[in-house]
Amino acid sequence: MTDDLSRLDDEDYPAVSMGQAAELLDVQPAFLRSLDTSGVVQPHRTGGGHRRYSRRQLRVAARLRRLLDAGHTLVSAQAIMDLEHRLDDTDQARRRADDARDHAVAELDTARADLRTRTDELAAARARIDELNDRIRDLDDASDVVRGTGRGAGLLDGPDIA
Repeated sequence: MTDDLSRLDDEDYPAVSMGQAAELLDVQPAFLRSLDTSGVVQPHRTGGGHRRYSRRQLRVAARLRRLLDAGHTLVSAQAIMDLEHRLDDTDQARRRADDARDHAVAELDTARADLRTRTDELAAARARIDELNDRIRDLDDASDVVRGTGRGAGLLDGPDIA
């Protein structure tokens, strides 16, 4: 025998007898039997045929009881619960989509900031390259003048002696 009490945390673990369920929900056992007969809430059956309910099934039975007490038929109560579940599923999907969108926006903002940084770095590198190219041209011009082959050649020459 194991002492695995963690299964009691499982919403679908059938831990509650019909008598306990009726007491918890403040209903007659006949109400729970009628839900079983109609197929709306089908509890687990023990080897001896006794009904056992999970926490999830107790929530369903409690919601059905409130809807029935409000004047709904079983069919309309089931339809309302189905729509509530679909709405919950849709809300969860919307929240997941919102989270995914927010994550994507954050990644996009990070990528844009990185792009701006790299663009600024590239512009600075281009300016430095232009500056170095200007210096190279100036040195080339100065070298040509010294050799007498470039612009300004002959400016350093003295008067022609012939």
